[in-house]
Amino acid sequence: MSLAPATRARIEALLAEHRVVLFMKGTRHAPQCGFSAAAADRLNALLDDYASVDVLADEEIRAGIKEFGNWPTIPQLYVGGELVGGADIVQAMFDSGELHQVLGVTAPDRTPPDLTISDAAAAQIRAALADAGELKLFLVVDGRFQPQFQLREAGANDIVVVANGLEVHFDLASAQRARGARIDWARTPHGEGLAIQLPLASPAVKSMDVHALRQRLAAGDITVIDVRPAGDRARAPFAGAEVFEPETHARLTGLPKDTPLAFLCHHGNSSRSAAEHFREHGFTDVWNIEGGIDAWAREIDPSVPRY
Repeated sequence: MSLAPATRARIEALLAEHRVVLFMKGTRHAPQCGFSAAAADRLNALLDDYASVDVLADEEIRAGIKEFGNWPTIPQLYVGGELVGGADIVQAMFDSGELHQVLGVTAPDRTPPDLTISDAAAAQIRAALADAGELKLFLVVDGRFQPQFQLREAGANDIVVVANGLEVHFDLASAQRARGARIDWARTPHGEGLAIQLPLASPAVKSMDVHALRQRLAAGDITVIDVRPAGDRARAPFAGAEVFEPETHARLTGLPKDTPLAFLCHHGNSSRSAAEHFREHGFTDVWNIEGGIDAWAREIDPSVPRY
């Protein structure tokens, strides 16, 4: 299938306008597939500002970008108009430090993390590794600081820690997020299992109903960020809210990290993803407005149109 000239022109215009472009499913703030999330996670760690193009919202671009770069899958990263590759290549280049060099950012800190494993946890892990063969134990910590153990083959760029006699491998991003981690064996009324504490993780996103939001707004001690598309904001405005768009991303993420932030969307789903994004950027007082603008219109201000 040949690429239509109009589609080629659209893609070339995007690449000319932005030095770094990630064609992905979803957006950098709300990925819609695991591969896109992995690529965006690495870029988010290195850049405050780059362009992400949601191919799910544009079928012409979704099909066209595969023809444009002769690359069959999504996501695709372009830097300086040149195709870098997909999710696996982006992750490998991040782990090796090559992506840092391509993007012109500081070389990565590859210092192995301090890791503590209790005797009880170590015994359970050794038992689980009895049939692992040549596979290595990896501790993966994603952009939301959700830890997960995996068994897989060792890689050339692994960061390796030995704790309580156990060899634990990390990719670069996980190693940086796992500094000071403690692994223990916990017993609870619901069962028992490994408990992983990550001191660098920001506090979880908290939930706020619209009644509490009204009180906080009256007190003037919280910033509301509206993540809805422009058309929805015009249909049902929320006075005084900051608007979360690519153009405002750098300014908003540059706010003091202890700024109380409340995120608003239509029903409270997209806003939670945006809130998690800010939590990943180190914000410590982050709230999601449950029910969104729809709940505000139903319970607080009936003059706001519902849609």
